Amino acid sequence: MSNRLSTPIFRGWFVVAGAFAVTLVGFGSAYTIGAFLESLQKDFGASRGSASLVFSIAGFLYFGLGVVSGPLADRWGSRRLAVAGMLMLGLGLVAAGRAQSLTQIYLAYGIGVGLGVGASYVPVLGAVQRWFLKRRGFASGLAVSGIGVGTLLMPPLASFLVETFGWRDAYLALGALVVVVGVGMALLIENDPRDRGLGPDGDPPQPQASSAVPAGSTLREAVRSRRFAGLYAACLISSFGLFVPFVHLVPYALDHGLPTSSAVLLLGAIGIGSTAGRFFLGDLADRLSRQLALPLMSTGMALSLVVWAASSQFWGLAAFAFAYGVFYGGFVALLPALVMDYFGGRNIGAILGVLYTSVAFGTLVGPSAAGFAFDISRSYTLPILASIAANLVAAGVLVAMSKVRTAAARPRPQGTVGNEPTHAQRP
Repeated sequence: MSNRLSTPIFRGWFVVAGAFAVTLVGFGSAYTIGAFLESLQKDFGASRGSASLVFSIAGFLYFGLGVVSGPLADRWGSRRLAVAGMLMLGLGLVAAGRAQSLTQIYLAYGIGVGLGVGASYVPVLGAVQRWFLKRRGFASGLAVSGIGVGTLLMPPLASFLVETFGWRDAYLALGALVVVVGVGMALLIENDPRDRGLGPDGDPPQPQASSAVPAGSTLREAVRSRRFAGLYAACLISSFGLFVPFVHLVPYALDHGLPTSSAVLLLGAIGIGSTAGRFFLGDLADRLSRQLALPLMSTGMALSLVVWAASSQFWGLAAFAFAYGVFYGGFVALLPALVMDYFGGRNIGAILGVLYTSVAFGTLVGPSAAGFAFDISRSYTLPILASIAANLVAAGVLVAMSKVRTAAARPRPQGTVGNEPTHAQRP
């Protein structure tokens, strides 16, 4: 009994805990925009499209910056990038609380939150991928489930702070929370198990793992491959509608007469579903096939959006929010694990960074376009239908890519890296 209790916990789980906390406060802060949208419109006389652009700018930066932060993490280590990101995020929120115009909100929140999350997200995800092999999908899902928990906790907290102290002091409080929790937990991030004489999952390091360069594709090999092109196209198309509910579900509910407290709870339902999806679907995909599971996630998001289009009461919207969160969470959890399967750990940060630029462009357009569409039509029907179509097309691209990959992989010898996976990397 004492020997069992004295067995040390695998260090990789501390890395997962650090990544969980960083994604919780990072994305949780970003997704509070729905709680602030009405106040920003009122105080600055802004349209819904203009106010929604605050989130779009932040989203563009925090996904687009991965193309820089990923390679920097591969070179300098993930911990430094994560700590710097949390500091920038906290300062951005504090500056937003002092803004005197919507343009200053764009600069403070959009750039501060965008740079902060962008500097930390890809590095901490890349670090988690290196620490696990057999349970990579589960570990990755657990790490990014911080996004789901942040979506559950942070918007209601922000709404309470706005109602109690006003939106300016609410931003100050959130900024302080990010610095204390985010920076403190980011110190748990470590780049590579080999630095502690370990292999993935806590196993002894393999002989080849002691070399200076980990196995896997170079960035050039990865981005020139057909599987990367398919992933990029699918993520770009899907992301046009991916974050529309995070920005517009609360205003939609308020437009249909729901009280603010109930409307904000809908974001919490997305968070609960997202946490469940990242946790359970990531583990399930480890046992089945991450390659086949990813298009199912896009299809599930499309079907759940149909429920949103047909709902105007709390329970219908709550059912949509939970279901959407499940499939969204599964999609986000599986994507980095699948990239690691395909391209190995040699340049995982850089590869993820380039891939997430697709999400950056979609996020820049999608939520703000939905807001401007509402300003013109006074309805969210068109944005919801467009989001459904985008997810279905993305699912089709992923399925088609899967068939092409399987056929192309047959004649290639085992051990090839680059355009096709090694035998150890196939899902």
